Amino acid sequence: MQRLPSNMAAQRRNLMQSHQSWTDDLPLCQMCGVGTAPNCVYSPDGKGTQSHPNEDGHLRFRGEDGCFLYGVFNGYDGSRVASFASQCLTAELLLGQLTSNHTDGDVRRILTQAFDAVEKSYFETIGDALAEKAHLSNYVLPHNELSSQSQKVQERLKELEQEVSGGATAVVALILNNKLYIANVGTNRALLCKSSSDGQNQVLQIGRPHSTDNEDELQRLATLGVDSARVRQAGQIAGQSSTRRLGDYRVKFNYSEIDLLSPAKTRPVVAEPEIHGSQSLDGVTGFLLLMSEGLINALESAHGPEQANQEIVAMVAAELAQQNSLEAVAQSVVERVKRLHHDVYVSGRQRSTYCSRHEDMTLLIRTLNMPLADGALTPTQGGRIYPVSVPYSNSQSTSKTSVTLSLVMPSQSTLTNGTNTASTLEEGTPTPGSQSPTATLQSTNTQTQSSSSSSGDGSLFRQRGSQAAQPDETGRVPPYVDFSQFYRLWGSDHSDGQSTQGGLGPQ
Repeated sequence: MQRLPSNMAAQRRNLMQSHQSWTDDLPLCQMCGVGTAPNCVYSPDGKGTQSHPNEDGHLRFRGEDGCFLYGVFNGYDGSRVASFASQCLTAELLLGQLTSNHTDGDVRRILTQAFDAVEKSYFETIGDALAEKAHLSNYVLPHNELSSQSQKVQERLKELEQEVSGGATAVVALILNNKLYIANVGTNRALLCKSSSDGQNQVLQIGRPHSTDNEDELQRLATLGVDSARVRQAGQIAGQSSTRRLGDYRVKFNYSEIDLLSPAKTRPVVAEPEIHGSQSLDGVTGFLLLMSEGLINALESAHGPEQANQEIVAMVAAELAQQNSLEAVAQSVVERVKRLHHDVYVSGRQRSTYCSRHEDMTLLIRTLNMPLADGALTPTQGGRIYPVSVPYSNSQSTSKTSVTLSLVMPSQSTLTNGTNTASTLEEGTPTPGSQSPTATLQSTNTQTQSSSSSSGDGSLFRQRGSQAAQPDETGRVPPYVDFSQFYRLWGSDHSDGQSTQGGLGPQ
């Protein structure tokens, strides 16, 4: 049996790890925070267990010429592709490839080329392993060596499969010349929240996920000969809902062996990014969110998909008004989603069946001309905000209830993207007792993008002083959110002859 040199696998691993040196000297962006949480499977008593190592990845670098690069990568079947992509993509974009002289067309072309280079480079690093795997899969053993050699071959094939399997989806944000570009491959999500001085907010979902229910993606697959109706019904392709992904040799090289994809004339699952932009950030106050599929699915499993964008933005806005660290803001929001997901599971309510497990969660927050809050406004000791669960109408309801969330937002400052003018993130924070503009969110959706805007009196989330609330003997903190207006509105829109006292609201 012909074997490759024993040190070849080690050489391949060293080649992949060597990419770390490409980005070691790049400075991290300080206007960005990242929160993460590992995957979790719940037992019947509500206790959680991590089922596999964290497979997500992210990047947040500041380049030259006012260039910033951010990304969230959702890995699966291992973290190799997500880790490789985050390192290699940075090297393809921030080592002199982008300058302030580039046009929008130049930037989109460079982004597309970078993703193509990442895909090709990754498969080059596992090329030898794929070749050895193909060779061993076709190897015919002599009859007298069948028992002993067959076991060795099967063990080696298992090792090779672990080395080459896996893929990742990616959402990447590039800011150049104070203009935003979003490049998406797969099922992660980008949200842009823009607020104005009069309290109006707009929440914009940039692009749609490349999933098996995306009409444009289904049409693309149909033109290649794939039965799009079967794909939609299956809901997955080779175990994943994404129709575009990085890596994953099975759907790139062996797609003819996959029943759903076998009719395809050419490679159906691609790594080509869908690029949106540019969008000017001049005069924009707000924040950008990049979210992994695991975070999105956890929130939508707990509360349904109808208000997921508005709810995550409300959480971020509430934390920004209270925390003085972007890292703390991002981590607090992730922890809140994780707790909401767990609480729905243990409640036994209707949606609990969707919440028996969640995948790795990653949230990246990039502020836009928005300072952080003064730490004195933290409502509880230790800077923690206890989760608040906002009930939404059942997805089967035909009512068009509009839920308005009024949030205290940090005041604007003179911080601009990439440069500090009259103040810095630390210096531009509001002083205790100063008046902060209120921000409100109201849901309206379109097929390709989700946006929301409204205004209110800021009465739902009431600002608290620096006095920390103390838990009672049960460990609970006295409520600091007034939902009475919400219950009245919900009751008036859902009145069917039944008293709302038996439904929503404190019992």
